[in-house]
Amino acid sequence: MNSILKKMSFTYPKNEKLKSKITIGLLFTEGKSVAKYPLRLVYNAGTFGEGEKIKIGVSVSKKYFKKAVDRNYFKRVLRETYRLNKHLLLDNLDQPYSFMFFYQCKEKLSFEEINTKTIQLFEKFVLQIKQSNVKFEEEETK
Repeated sequence: MNSILKKMSFTYPKNEKLKSKITIGLLFTEGKSVAKYPLRLVYNAGTFGEGEKIKIGVSVSKKYFKKAVDRNYFKRVLRETYRLNKHLLLDNLDQPYSFMFFYQCKEKLSFEEINTKTIQLFEKFVLQIKQSNVKFEEEETK
């Protein structure tokens, strides 16, 4: 077990941060969405630099949290849950994806609850990607 954990990288490096306005724009115009209340993941397949598989940004609505302190806290929590669980995405992606990760409710959930929901959301995303790949392959064979 320890050897597996040593091999996995629990980091959130600068090259995984979604900063491109063009990519963010494409996410909202062409992206698909998967949700597990209170989290939502908007995703779109894309191409990045050499060896980059994921670009991710986080967002917390001003509508639900008026104070920047609260929004920043939940953004930190989202980044941390992503960092701890990104292996669920990396192990199942066959092409690069960009993501926007949202916290969308007024309730102030604990870190443990958000982490559990993040795992469920990532698993739901992987399932959705696999189903869409199967449909795509079936259409190609027709």
